[in-house]
Amino acid sequence: MTALVERSGTAHAFRTARFTAMAVVAHPGVREAVVRRLHVLGAAEVAEAASVAEARARAMAVGPRDLCVIDLALPDGSGLALLGELRQAGWSRCVALSPGDDPYSVRAAVAAGVKGFVVTGSTQDGPRPAPGTRGRSTSGPDGLSAREIEVLSLVAQGRSNRDIGGELNLSALTVKSHLARIARKLGTGDRAEMVAVALRAGVIS
Repeated sequence: MTALVERSGTAHAFRTARFTAMAVVAHPGVREAVVRRLHVLGAAEVAEAASVAEARARAMAVGPRDLCVIDLALPDGSGLALLGELRQAGWSRCVALSPGDDPYSVRAAVAAGVKGFVVTGSTQDGPRPAPGTRGRSTSGPDGLSAREIEVLSLVAQGRSNRDIGGELNLSALTVKSHLARIARKLGTGDRAEMVAVALRAGVIS
């Protein structure tokens, strides 16, 4: 595939054959950057989607493409589940984007058949603050993402991983991955303690 080299902050691509692609990324700014980079790499056409539902509709309209770049943190469902659907529909080359390098997410993506896993450092709300800048901490209760807070709120209600997945339209593996990140940020893997820490911090009620 096309190789990309960074020199003095400028992207230089060594062209190979042109290809078609689809970018499924929630945040518009990040999606725009992905589309721009795909064009630099040689994409003749890039379809865009911001959610699982939109991606399904676009996939049906355009048919299998040479490459699909999928954000694992989509607002209406699991990027991994979408990836599996597209591969079954004939999309043979998929790359996963993730805000972090959580090992559960990496293993799940590889098991789903991705050709690459890219850590973006971005969430659904956009790029994370750079070190030394003002913004939410990435550890402790303040570091929890909106999705992680949703998961933790359901844990506080006594829901099982399967129930949480059904409520949020996530796979059990994705729920487990969220809980692993929550545990790392809160410093405990015990569900009751995680809830207690979040309640004391006012993150959930």
